[in-house]
Parts: sequence; C-alpha cells; structure tokens
Amino acid sequence: MRVGVLTRGEISDLDWAHKLGFGSIQWVAFAESKCGPREVDWRQFADEIAAAGNDRDIRISAIAALYANPLDPRQTEFARSVFLRAIEVAGHLHIKTVAGFPGAVIETEFNERGGNLVYKPFENYIPHLLAFWEPLARYAAEKGVRIAFEHCPQGAYHLPIMGYNMLGQPSMWERLFNETKCDNLGIEWDASHLICQFIDPVQNIHRFGSRIFHVHAKDASINRQLLELYGPCHPGVAEHRMPGLGQANWAEIVHALLREGYDSDLNIEGWHDPVFRDHAQSGESSAQRGPLNLLAGRKLEETGLLIAKRTLDHLALGTE
Repeated sequence: MRVGVLTRGEISDLDWAHKLGFGSIQWVAFAESKCGPREVDWRQFADEIAAAGNDRDIRISAIAALYANPLDPRQTEFARSVFLRAIEVAGHLHIKTVAGFPGAVIETEFNERGGNLVYKPFENYIPHLLAFWEPLARYAAEKGVRIAFEHCPQGAYHLPIMGYNMLGQPSMWERLFNETKCDNLGIEWDASHLICQFIDPVQNIHRFGSRIFHVHAKDASINRQLLELYGPCHPGVAEHRMPGLGQANWAEIVHALLREGYDSDLNIEGWHDPVFRDHAQSGESSAQRGPLNLLAGRKLEETGLLIAKRTLDHLALGTE
C-alpha cells in the first residue's frame, strides 16, 4: 500500500507528484488524454507514461476513466468508448483497476399531492445498470482488469438527493453485488461520502471489503452544532476535508482495509477542503467577503496534500 495522489497522466504531473514524495497516482482526466478514445496511436504515449513512472518509482494505481453518467442515452456511446479504451490501456500497462461513476437512469413521475416531479426509485433500474456494465466487466476480466465505481452521491448537501449515481448508498451496492455474476465489479471507496451520510467507514469496510478495489483518501467532518440546529440538508453541515483534518479514524481504516485483503493504494483526492485548497482571486473587498472568501488568492492545495500525506505515511509504512 502506497500513499498517492490524483493527477493527470502527464510527465510534468509525475514530476510534481515525485517532488511531493508520493509513491503512486491515479491517472485522472483519462478521456481527454493522449490515450483517450479519440487517439489512434495511444500505445506509444502509454508506454512513455509507464516508463516515466518507473523512473520516478511512481506506480499508477488506477485509471480514472470517466465521471459522468454513462446511463444517460446522450452520453452512453462515448462513455462506452472511454471505458473500453481505459480497460485496453490498463491491460496493456498491467494496471489493476479502471474507475468511474456507474451513472443512473433518471426518470421522473408526477406527485399528484404536491404537484411536483420526483425521481423514480433507482432500485427499478438495476437491470439497466447491469446491461451496460456487465459486458464491459467481462471484457475487463479478459484483460485482468477490475472496474471500480466511485460512490459519490452527486446530490445536494453531499447526500443522494437528486443525484446521478445509482450507487451513492451502500444498500444499492448490495443490490448490485447480489444480482451481478461479475466478480470484477466493485467500489472505488471514499470515507468522506460515507461520513456525510452518517455511515461508519470502518464498519462499511468490514461489510464490503472484498469489493473495495481502489481508495480515494478523503476525509469529512460534520458540524454537529449546525446539524442539530438545521438538520442534514443545510450548507456547511457536512464538509469534505483532507485526511487528518476530518473525523475519519485513518488508523482503523487502514487496519480494516488490510484485514479485508485490500491490495491497492491510498490516493489522496484534494481540491475539496474548504481551507487547504487553491482559492481563486476575488474582486470583492474584505468587508464584502465571508469567512472563507478571506482566503481568496491563497494557494494552499500542496500544503493540504502534505498534511494528508503525513497523516497516512506512517500507517502505510511496511504494507507494500
């Protein structure tokens, strides 16, 4: 188990990750890369990236193929082409895992009592999910590759409210795993999305450990005072944080992952922390700014990544 970071598959990004001392990356923005589905001669670039990683002792833990909605008919064909190419590249480079969003079928029905439209239950559409993903999973299995679904709910307040991820809740993971015959369909696990739903990350690992194929190391915190005043659907109740700055017990998480046989890395997903990220410039005066806007223009992303790295390094030591 190495501590890594999410970054693009470019040599300059590998240099940056190496400078910060990371031992692995997840290759993000794959669809737009030189190995994406629009590129014919992708093997040369893939080999260059693999060689550059080896030279810097950085391994590619997973390919982040596409984080959109493959089950939206307007996106389906492009999404299929992205995942097919990502699986091909992963097989070529002996990368274990291709990751992305599973998507959702979004259909609505009219609520006569309220006069409003509401989502039809995602449970209705497990057959649609399987129809898209099982052929890809079978192709991936031939290449020695697994497919991992990130479970970010994509809804308001970090909750599965009007989102586009059918697997935003563990109960839906159970439905998928009970109905699929593909053992190489699993989870790209992230403690933050569980904490924001008041789910215990450690117990979740013990329940689904064999299906956890890749880990996004991201933390979260619940503002109990705001929660008790306004409930979970209120801005600021749940916030994503860098590991070490939230409520996750990373020692117990790493212990549980190892106990359940986890065989990949901890890749830190930055840019979400309300403080330790790069803040855009603001044209407002200091008198007009809120508390966080006072950070406008500050470049704190690397600081946050290094805080997270120090939190995780001693836990991963000797686990490779």
